[in-house]
Amino acid sequence: MSNNMKNKLEQLKSMTTVVADTGDIEAIKRYCPTDATTNPSLLLKAAQLPQYSELVSNAISSARSLGGDSHTILNNAVDRLAVAIGKEILTTIPGRISTEVDARLSFNTNETIVRARKIIALYEEYGISKERVLIKIASTWEGIEAAKVLESEGINCNLTLLFGFAQAVACADAGVYLISPFVGRILDWHKRDTGRDSYPAPEDPGVLSVTRIFNYYKHNGFKTIVMGASFRNIGEIEELAGCDRLTISPALLEELENDQNPLEQKLDSAQVSAEGKLQLDEGWFRWEMNNDAMATEKLAEGIRNFAADQEKLECLLKELA
Repeated sequence: MSNNMKNKLEQLKSMTTVVADTGDIEAIKRYCPTDATTNPSLLLKAAQLPQYSELVSNAISSARSLGGDSHTILNNAVDRLAVAIGKEILTTIPGRISTEVDARLSFNTNETIVRARKIIALYEEYGISKERVLIKIASTWEGIEAAKVLESEGINCNLTLLFGFAQAVACADAGVYLISPFVGRILDWHKRDTGRDSYPAPEDPGVLSVTRIFNYYKHNGFKTIVMGASFRNIGEIEELAGCDRLTISPALLEELENDQNPLEQKLDSAQVSAEGKLQLDEGWFRWEMNNDAMATEKLAEGIRNFAADQEKLECLLKELA
C-alpha cells in the first residue's frame, strides 16, 4: 500500500515511533502507540475517571498498610497509583511506559535517585522489568546528574521539561536514554514574547529547536533518543516527521488518523546539518540557561505546574482515603 493510501498517523508510524501522551488506557488501545508517557497532570485526570477507581482505592490501602506519617502515606499512594496505571498501560503497548519522579525533587539529585529506584522496585513487584520503564525527570542540572547515576545502574531515564539547547547537550553528555523537548510550550513563549498570533510550521520556534537537537545528536553520534513532545497542532508534528519518537495527545492522534494527505519525512539521521560537539560543565550549563530566558522561564513554570498537580492529586487521594 502506498503512503497516499494511508492516513497520516499510519504514515507517521512508518518513519517515527509514536508515543501516546496520555494516561487514558482506552485512548491508548485505540491508537496503538509503541510507548506511552504520563506525568502528574495526566495522572490527576486519570485518577478522576471511574474506570480507575479500583486502582486508586488499592493504591491508598496499600500505602496505608506500609504505615508512616500522613506525608509518607500520600507519597506512597501517589507512587503506587502511578505504577498501577503504568502497569495497566503496559498491557496494551509493546514498548515502554514513562513514569515521573515527584517534580518537587527537581533540584535534589540524591532524593531523585532514591525515588526513581523506588518506582522501579514497585514495577518489579508486579513482575515488570526495568527495561520496560523510563523514569521521567525534569531537565535541571540536578535532574541530569541524577539521570547519569541511574543510567549507570541500568535504569533508563526520560528527561522532560526540556526547552533549551544547553539542556539537550548536557543530557547527551550524561548518557541519558531519552529526552522530551517541548515543542508547543516553546511556541507559546515566543508568541507571547513577540505578540505574534502564529508561526508557519517550518518557522515554529519549537520545531526549529527540536530539529537543531536532532541534527546535533546524529552528527556527533549521540545515542540519546529525541522524542518531541507538547504539540499544539499537527503542523508541528508534520515538520518533525522522522524524529526518533514523538509523544502525541489523543486529540492530535485523532486528527492525524482522519487526515488522508501524504506525509513527507522531514528529519533524517543520514542527512543532518553539522554542529560540532560542545564541551560543558555545570558553570557552562547554568550560564547558557541564564542567557536563555525562554528555557529558564518554561522550565521553572513546568516544574511549578507539575508540582501543583502533584499536590492536587495528593489532596484527591487524601479525600478518598
